[in-house]
Amino acid sequence: MQDSELTVATAPQPDSNEGAVAAAAAPPASLQRPALSLFAYPITGPLFALIVIFVVFSLTTSTFMNAGNISLIAQQSVVIGTLALGQTLIILVSGIDLADGAIMVLGTVVAGSIASHGDAVLAMTLGFVACVVAASINGLAIARFRLPPFIATLGMFTIIAAAARLYSQSRSFPVTSDLLSVLGSGPEFGTVAVTYGTMLWVALTLVLGYTLNETSWGVRVYAIGNSPIAARLNGVNVTRIVFSVYALAGVFYAFAAWQALGRTPIADPSGYQIANLDSITAVVIGGTSLFGGRGGVAGTFIGTLIVVALKNGLTQAGIDSLYQQIATGALVMLAVGADQYLGRGHRA
Repeated sequence: MQDSELTVATAPQPDSNEGAVAAAAAPPASLQRPALSLFAYPITGPLFALIVIFVVFSLTTSTFMNAGNISLIAQQSVVIGTLALGQTLIILVSGIDLADGAIMVLGTVVAGSIASHGDAVLAMTLGFVACVVAASINGLAIARFRLPPFIATLGMFTIIAAAARLYSQSRSFPVTSDLLSVLGSGPEFGTVAVTYGTMLWVALTLVLGYTLNETSWGVRVYAIGNSPIAARLNGVNVTRIVFSVYALAGVFYAFAAWQALGRTPIADPSGYQIANLDSITAVVIGGTSLFGGRGGVAGTFIGTLIVVALKNGLTQAGIDSLYQQIATGALVMLAVGADQYLGRGHRA
C-alpha cells in the first residue's frame, strides 16, 4: 500500500493536468486581501493620507487652503524634505542615519562663521565639504568596518553636535551674504511666494528619482536593500555602493544646510535639534520600508508634505504642540505597521 501511494505521488502528470492543479490551488483573485491590491504601490497610501489631511483641515479651518498658506507649507518643507532625500537613500539599503540633522547644522555653522569674514564662496564650499566628509565617515564605518548603522550614526550624531558647538564656541552667526541666503527668496505672485529653495527641493527630488529608477546604480541600491547577500553573489560591490549612498546623502545634507540659511538667516549650532527624527518620519510615512528595498523619493516628497501640513493644520486649529507631536508619532507607528503588514502580504 505504501509503495502504491508513493508511485501515485511521484508519477509524472501531463502538462495540462499540472496547469489545472495549479489553477485550482491558487486562491481566486476576489479572495485576496484587497489592501494588497489597493496599496500595490508604496506611494498610494501616503497620497491618500495627504488628500485626507487637506480635506479635513480645509473643512475645519478657514485659512488652511489659502494660497498664501499653501505657499508657506511648501517653504516649511524644503529643509526637512531635502534631508529626507538623503535619508531615503540610506533607508533603501536597510540603513538609518541619526546624524543627518547634526551634519546639516555643522554645515550651516561652518559656512556662517567663514562668511562672517567676507568670503561667501569659500564659506559655501567649506560648508559643503564639511557635510560630505562627515557623511562619508559614516559610510566608511558602516560599509567598510561593518558597524551597525544605528550605532555608527548615533555616535556620529553626538560627535558632530559637540563639534559644531566647539567650533562655534556656542555662538550664532548672522548671515548677511546674498549667496548664503538666496534660497530663501524667489518670485512672488500676490500672496504666493515660490522660493528658490522650493525649486531646488523639487529639482533634487526629480534628479534623485531618475537616478534610482533609470540607472544601474539605482538598481544596485534596491538590490542591496532587498538582500545584500544575493546582491553580492550577483556581482554587486556592496561595500562600494553602500559607501556611495552615505557620501551622496552628505551632498543632500549640504543642500539642506544652504536652504536652512535661506529660511532662517542665522547659523545656530543649537538649531534643528529634531531634524533627524523629522526626516526619518517623512521617509517612513512616505512608504519607504525601514527594511530596505522598497519605496522611493516620490513617497518621501509626499511624506514631507504630510508631516508639515499636519503640523500646520493642527496649529491653525489651535491644537497644542504637544498634541501635534502625539499625532505625528501615532502616524509614524501606523505607517510602520502598514509597512510590516503589506510586507508580509507581499512575501506570502
